[in-house]
Amino acid sequence: MTQSRTHNCGELRLADAGKEVTIVGWLENVREVGSNFAFLVLRDFYGTTQVVVETEEMMKIIKPINKESTISVTGTVRERESKNNKLPTGEIEVVPTAIKVLGKCRHNQLPFEINKSKEADENTRLKYRYLDLRNPAVKSNIVLRCQTVAEIRRLMTEKGFLEITTPILTASSPEGARDYLVPARNHPGKFYALPQAPQQFKQLLMTSGFDRYFQIAPCFRDEDARADRTPGEFYQLDMEMAFATQDDVLSTLEDVMVPLFTKLGKYDRISVAPFRRIGFNEAMERYGSDKPDLRIDLEVQDITAEVQGCGFGPFEGATVKAVSVEDFTQARKWIDKLLVDVEVQTGNKACWVKMDENGELTGGVSKFLAGCKDALVSKLNLKPGSFVCMAAGKKLAAQKTAGVIRTMLGKRVPGHFDEEQYAFCWIVDFPMYEMGEESGQLEFCHNPFSMPQGGLEALEKAEGNVEELLKINAYQYDMVCNGYETASGAVRNHDPEIMVKAFQMVGLGEENVKAKFPAMYNAFTYGAPPHAGAAPGIDRIVMILTGEESIREVITFPMNKNAQDLMMDAPTAVDQIQLDTVHIALNIKE
Repeated sequence: MTQSRTHNCGELRLADAGKEVTIVGWLENVREVGSNFAFLVLRDFYGTTQVVVETEEMMKIIKPINKESTISVTGTVRERESKNNKLPTGEIEVVPTAIKVLGKCRHNQLPFEINKSKEADENTRLKYRYLDLRNPAVKSNIVLRCQTVAEIRRLMTEKGFLEITTPILTASSPEGARDYLVPARNHPGKFYALPQAPQQFKQLLMTSGFDRYFQIAPCFRDEDARADRTPGEFYQLDMEMAFATQDDVLSTLEDVMVPLFTKLGKYDRISVAPFRRIGFNEAMERYGSDKPDLRIDLEVQDITAEVQGCGFGPFEGATVKAVSVEDFTQARKWIDKLLVDVEVQTGNKACWVKMDENGELTGGVSKFLAGCKDALVSKLNLKPGSFVCMAAGKKLAAQKTAGVIRTMLGKRVPGHFDEEQYAFCWIVDFPMYEMGEESGQLEFCHNPFSMPQGGLEALEKAEGNVEELLKINAYQYDMVCNGYETASGAVRNHDPEIMVKAFQMVGLGEENVKAKFPAMYNAFTYGAPPHAGAAPGIDRIVMILTGEESIREVITFPMNKNAQDLMMDAPTAVDQIQLDTVHIALNIKE
């Protein structure tokens, strides 16, 4: 080692006994045994080493030192009498001849115990993130993140991709979330936007003649937080390929993800490439989700035809979906909690029924289903001990609610969740258009730059007919792992004529396209190659690799759920001079 140390705190072994060494780090713990004897634990990035104080002189030095101060210890390595086989350095200890305080901790009481920081309140952890990161269990996630990015860079470069950085200050564009805006000081009243993704730039690179591009790209979206999504900013493996098809992109990412997860994942099992491909409509029908967790062996069944006319109001004229499990032994209290949790997560009510040992339907809504029993037994393959949970409503709502039921039953009823694996699949054939929930108008379902299946002919044939337009699929695809969307991509619409026609379907004309996407539209008129790409999320990939349930656990300095940086106190107010400089007047409503 260099600097002020000869060795780090994870390095010394029995073979070093007798050596004079200097180690540095944080004082993790002090245990005094008598007036002139104490055990110290010194921790640095690499590990911990035990230091044994045996003299009055050394005791006087360590007594006033608070835990988490940084110190330097010079002394002799010797074999420990009581060895700790759980530690790499557990066979040795250092007897000090000199102890020096390098950085004093001026607090007698810490916000939390370092090695138990993950048990502390999350906001406290985020406020004192620099202390939280001293916990080896927290630090290990950040180390794995570094290793993940390095491995991705290596794999992408080996495949002939060039790493090219794209601008951070750019123009606002409709990517599906709110932009973060940056006022332009030299252009009063105008704003830059932080990129929601490098979408247009990477397509322009393809038009510029670059064949394979990638970037570990920062993206900025003013979105609400959730367990698998951080507000504000995130990073993605942004990639694009010229003269490429959907199959080219999918196989390329499989060639990256399999070795990545094999090398760095906590589980030994991973899906074999090529990953299973599931159409969007099939995924919604069988799993109630476009990001199904394939570690669960349950599937959603449609029982609409079987229960019509049964007399249960919510089923009449509705789509009805069901998930059934065998050998169900849970109590009524367990069922009631399941129904509450489903309603909290989806906003929709679920209902249930059981089959008793005599083959009769009991409990829940069984009195309404007596006349449907034979049809349900046949459809769901019911047996004594089976439990059925059902959701009804409009088709999409029933599907999504049943999907939540499937996940909850799969993870809560023993025997249906094979957790310790990485189960990948591709969701393909997304609809090009959808009806907006708020607007009630035809909208792009995902990326407006996607190529519609069938091209211009499909658009012209369906023009003016909303039902036919909703049947058009796009060359769009999502990579899903263990119930999380880990990548999204598409074959791009590189033909200006098809692009204009696609936007006309949602009420935007050629002038709108030129105004919103001037660079890309103009570039495509100069002969653009067919191209396709995708963008796996780095943060989410690391979260899945580590098995963490919150994405904030794998981000070095994350914001909280309210998009606040509690450590840096951001966002914060700025003074009037700063506002005047960028020509902004505040109009904050109470």
